Amino acid sequence: MACVRIASGGEVSRAVRTFETTTARLIELAEWLEASGCTHVAMEATGVYWKPVWQVLAGSGFELVLANAAHVKNVPGRKTDVNDATWLAELLAHGLIRASFVPGPEIQELRGLLRTRKQLVREKASHVQRLQKTLEEANIKLESVLSDVMGRSGRAMIQALIAGETDPAKLAALAHPKVRAPQARLREALRGRVKRHHRFLLDLHLQQIEALDAGIAAIDREVDAGLASFRDAVKQLSTIPGVSELSAQVILSEIGTDMSRFATAAHLRSWAGLCPRNDESPTGQARGLKAHGKRRSTRLRMGAPWLKAMLVQCAWAAARTKATYLNAQFVRLRTRRGPKKAVCAVAASILTAAYHMLKDGTFYQDLGATHFDRRRPDAHARRLVKRLADLGFSVQLKPAAAVS
Repeated sequence: MACVRIASGGEVSRAVRTFETTTARLIELAEWLEASGCTHVAMEATGVYWKPVWQVLAGSGFELVLANAAHVKNVPGRKTDVNDATWLAELLAHGLIRASFVPGPEIQELRGLLRTRKQLVREKASHVQRLQKTLEEANIKLESVLSDVMGRSGRAMIQALIAGETDPAKLAALAHPKVRAPQARLREALRGRVKRHHRFLLDLHLQQIEALDAGIAAIDREVDAGLASFRDAVKQLSTIPGVSELSAQVILSEIGTDMSRFATAAHLRSWAGLCPRNDESPTGQARGLKAHGKRRSTRLRMGAPWLKAMLVQCAWAAARTKATYLNAQFVRLRTRRGPKKAVCAVAASILTAAYHMLKDGTFYQDLGATHFDRRRPDAHARRLVKRLADLGFSVQLKPAAAVS
């Protein structure tokens, strides 16, 4: 449903037409909009259904605006396609639609590949868990003796079980020499009751895992071929602690390389959903003075779930790095706000660093683990003196120059 709003001579006229979503009908939509003198087009972001419309209209020279459906809600009880189209045209004419971020075609292709890769990894993890469940049902305790059930040794033992081997000694002999578990413990863990339906399920899950591994490898090759113009940006982002090459590719596919789309790093953090939302209850006037409202919630918004999930994963890795600013930030906030809020703050710092690195073309420079101590040395010294006093010591501080 499309509505054209035309203002001429102080009068406003509207025309509404219905088009099917096939390519031929969408081309007719573009021709009708062009014949009507339309220059700006706004549409709601509804799942993936907006993408073919966007692709057809993008080649016709229109200035496209993608609107978040939650931002352009109309009065309840007046929900029809005609009313929605007319309402969008009215909002666009008055500049009341905040355009959503839509990256360029190359970034969109990279985003589609890496999101599909993430889904395949999740499916593979599900099949690995089902395979382990089947082994546990047959009383095969592989997960207790091998760090990776789907490693070289685990796969060899599972394939032997599928083939009908039941001798624990022969199964244990398939372990790689680097496996730390002793042979006696391996034989005990491989002594079970594997039945025919267990072998069938193990074979089924193993085939699915191998097929998913092949799909992930194919996506990796396709991503590598499409990274020709983004390799420098991936190399830049990989210098951030906790950010691997794959993580850098995911971050790049979600935010792109053009940081002019976001006014500041705070705008990017807000778009990603890595800052507390504004939710304050109204209080009105009290004796002529306006009182402050009560803060009801500081939970993070949904934001960009694919980007936020990867940033939090990188933040957990960065929090474990030694002698870095991100580790010091996590430790400092964990005692006061808890580990979950602390790791979200680290994720926000990683995104802030990525913003400035892509904007300025620079590499990551760590502030060091002592950054917070250097920022306020007097307060840190008072804290240490108080700690020593609590332990029963009397301390008198003197400047280093006076001591020497």
